[in-house]
Amino acid sequence: MVKPSLRAEQDMNDRTCIVTRESGSADDLIRFVAGPDGSVVPDLKRNLPGRGCWVKAERRLVDEAVKRKLFARALKDDVKPQADLGALVDQLLTKSALGSLALARKSGAVVSGSTKVDQAIRSGAAALVLHAQEAASDGVRKLDQARRVVVRMDGPEIPAFTLFKGEEMDLAFGGGNVIHAAVLDGKAAAGVVQRLLLLHRYRGESPLS
Repeated sequence: MVKPSLRAEQDMNDRTCIVTRESGSADDLIRFVAGPDGSVVPDLKRNLPGRGCWVKAERRLVDEAVKRKLFARALKDDVKPQADLGALVDQLLTKSALGSLALARKSGAVVSGSTKVDQAIRSGAAALVLHAQEAASDGVRKLDQARRVVVRMDGPEIPAFTLFKGEEMDLAFGGGNVIHAAVLDGKAAAGVVQRLLLLHRYRGESPLS
């Protein structure tokens, strides 16, 4: 693990978005540092040394920071961020979320398949539901109905997202043509839920109602 420098530690305490000028939690922001080649490097783990700056975890704000050349000003360096920095951050967040999902599956904190997901929803065990982007509308509708039943019975609202392509979900689950999955509530799933919600916020997508 890379030990943060004093400057990096100071930056951690000054978490102000360079676009909105609003302070926030580290969980709601993305840190960036200057790379040795003059690039702008996303620091998702928040442990890279050197001066850093923060952008609220929204794709449109990262794109705006690039367009307005805010990184050079904030990092006090003649950095030149790549034009598709926003897309790079999306790729890194996606990789992080899928990796966390794979670990959660191995620990038994995730189930897949329409029947198992339905059971997890109705039993109150599901913390979050995922549908592949190619999922048939009928399959999504049936699981949405189960989520609404839980709410009507004074249970929790269980968010559902379509964050990944089917092939990406297959990768996280080791194959099997996964279309529907549920992250089970509990301590083991806390990390994956956090990463999935971060990716959702970054893309600015609305959860399924």
